[in-house]
Amino acid sequence: MKTKLVIALLFIISVSISAKKKPEVFSQENYGVKNTGTTISIRLEAGKEHNHPLFAIWLADEYGKYIQTLYVSESIGLGVFKRASRKTGRWLAGEIQRPATLPFWAHQRGVKNEFGTYLPTPKLPVADAYTGATPTASFVLNSITEEPLSGKYKIMLELNQSWDWNEWWTNDRPYDNEYKTSCQPALVYMAEIDTNNRKAEYVLKPIGHSHCSGADGSLTADLSTITTALKIAKNITVKIE
Repeated sequence: MKTKLVIALLFIISVSISAKKKPEVFSQENYGVKNTGTTISIRLEAGKEHNHPLFAIWLADEYGKYIQTLYVSESIGLGVFKRASRKTGRWLAGEIQRPATLPFWAHQRGVKNEFGTYLPTPKLPVADAYTGATPTASFVLNSITEEPLSGKYKIMLELNQSWDWNEWWTNDRPYDNEYKTSCQPALVYMAEIDTNNRKAEYVLKPIGHSHCSGADGSLTADLSTITTALKIAKNITVKIE
């Protein structure tokens, strides 16, 4: 009896150790594959608060001026969400604007739609080459730029996750309904790169948060009110191929 118990305990310990050593699985997607520019590889390790956030990743010059989108979640890039309406009593896909989701990217991109705002719509979407389903866990995303890169640039990433209230960003704050689709505002990450003096990899670090309801394209550097949103991503790095 004791022998069986010892064997059972050893088995449990072995399984536990194996589980802890199991490597993180990263999905991999490729964008801009028809381009002839430079390949930029972004690796995001999901944090403990990761729960289907939406993303936009883009390239800017060394001063922060927008150059091109490298990737954006297709619901934003196409202006169509899978859960846009409950008129029938259940969620249905449809066209909808969510300005609080990724407002900094939208304003940096600077393309006005038929409504006079900066979000993509089905009539004016982001090109298919840069849109795709949002990764549900850790991922590696490879995107080829439209033109070869030479010199200094910034890689920008904005992410947002709905329903992540905290003690500061609460349901009863005096903002509009768009704020309530975002809760803690979108976070913006950045890494400075130099293609003429390349490092093995660059780390994207949070530099601020977007407007909480997407009313404008402002960026607030103070992150003292942000809590769990900072744990959506555990680590974000970029490599220049």
